[in-house]
Amino acid sequence: MLKNIIASLRAYALTLADAIVAFFSLLAVAARALLSGKGPLKERLVGALTLPSSQIKVFAVLRAVLPNFFIAKQLITSYENNGTAFVTRATDVIEVLDREEDFAVVYEPKMRAITGGPNFFLGMQNTAQYQHDTSLMKLAMRRDDVETLVTPLARARAEAYASAFPTRIDVPQELTLRVPSAIVAEYFGVSAQAETDAIHWATSLFWWLFVDLKGDPAIETKALMAAAELRKAIDAAIAARKASGETKDDVLGRALDLQKGAPEFDDLAIRNNLIGLVIGAIPTISKASVQALDQLLDRPEALAGAHAAAKAGDEALLGAYLFEALRFNPVNPVIYRRANRSTVIAANTFRARKIPEGAMVLAANLSAMFDPLKIEKPNEFRVDRPWGEYILWGYGLHTCFGAYINRAVIPAILRPVLARPNLRRAAGTAGQIDGGGTPFPQHFVVESD
Repeated sequence: MLKNIIASLRAYALTLADAIVAFFSLLAVAARALLSGKGPLKERLVGALTLPSSQIKVFAVLRAVLPNFFIAKQLITSYENNGTAFVTRATDVIEVLDREEDFAVVYEPKMRAITGGPNFFLGMQNTAQYQHDTSLMKLAMRRDDVETLVTPLARARAEAYASAFPTRIDVPQELTLRVPSAIVAEYFGVSAQAETDAIHWATSLFWWLFVDLKGDPAIETKALMAAAELRKAIDAAIAARKASGETKDDVLGRALDLQKGAPEFDDLAIRNNLIGLVIGAIPTISKASVQALDQLLDRPEALAGAHAAAKAGDEALLGAYLFEALRFNPVNPVIYRRANRSTVIAANTFRARKIPEGAMVLAANLSAMFDPLKIEKPNEFRVDRPWGEYILWGYGLHTCFGAYINRAVIPAILRPVLARPNLRRAAGTAGQIDGGGTPFPQHFVVESD
């Protein structure tokens, strides 16, 4: 008991020290925003305090003073719920994401609207249907494809696209959106009439499915139009492949071959599974690539290390730099689930919190990756962290289906750019990430010698 008390006191001291430093740092951030005099006061404050670096500090304070809490206000209105719970400690974030029966994904209604009827496994709980569908797709989308097919494709395309812009490149438009769209066309087997179509469809659908938390009708309208076009494109790809008799070794070809032993895996089922893969591939890979590069450019020492790794062709070391950079600004700072029943998280601790049935639970993966009780020296940039400390693409049952592809292709995509001498942001606003009215990077210009 004494050992447990001492361990608890030490843990709290670590968390409290981290919170105190973060609190005074936040005060400094707010003061600078107030004194800048650029734009309305409220906008300056909100802009400064919602930066990823500020979010990290806010979470540090919450982990110490209010690690788990519930409010009756519905912050997410695009999915049915009766309030919002926040979870900030690494142990508790993982608990929420592990307890699938208690904390469920909520995407099913939108997934059915996108497919025009059936659910996709991303919107399912751990049911027999979920296991059936994921098992078939793992046979069509094999792990060893990463080394033999996907990464070589990403490398070749990245080199070709980047070489066309040798000293100045708009990273999303000319590289990070284009490479995953090539993967969709050549590895998944889903070709659009134009590359820009696939990018537009995937972006609109990802935005509505995961990011539109307020239920904006305009976003929904664009997404449903994109869904209809994507369904047509995949239906056409399936029909063309069958009509031609071509036996291509890609995801579509393997899925069609699987029909011989699994007749329930019909053309409609294949289409719906491919829809889910397309939605997840393009915006996720592009946004992660851009945000990682953006963080490196703010850290000269880390940028130099990444440059050396890129020059040496060491994609494993380059990946270590990129994913550590992404820890400071992940694609999603929180992962949301809905409570299936009234339950308790962090039971038998002082931070235990009852979560009512129907509450939306925001598991802060950004906070978890900076929790000093889980992460050694979390505020330092280090490339020797164990991979298990990163929560970049979900956790548990609903980890991104292509997470292992993301881990391999992001270094391959960025290597040609990071290998350039004196890589730097373009001057002015061009050198800052511009979402172009979306939650995804649309423009981000970097230059080199």
